[in-house]
Amino acid sequence: MPEIKIYTQPGCPYCMRAVALLKSKNVQFAEVNAPRGTPERDEAISLSGGQTTVPQTFVDGKSLGGCDDLMRLERTGQLNGLLGLS
Repeated sequence: MPEIKIYTQPGCPYCMRAVALLKSKNVQFAEVNAPRGTPERDEAISLSGGQTTVPQTFVDGKSLGGCDDLMRLERTGQLNGLLGLS
């Protein structure tokens, strides 16, 4: 299975939605708390190529983007393959 990591912050509705989608897929993932101004947020920004918003999701180090990106991948049938489920 690929390594899945999602950077979130407490109270973020987009983060909750993205995490719920990953949970619905029954995949193991690491959720990293990354509020503004923390080293974790800086790491997410660096890994994502400058994206400053959360959530930011990565599979084996490759950025899948934020919540809207995950939802688009799900709608187009691409998410399962990226998560190693196909």
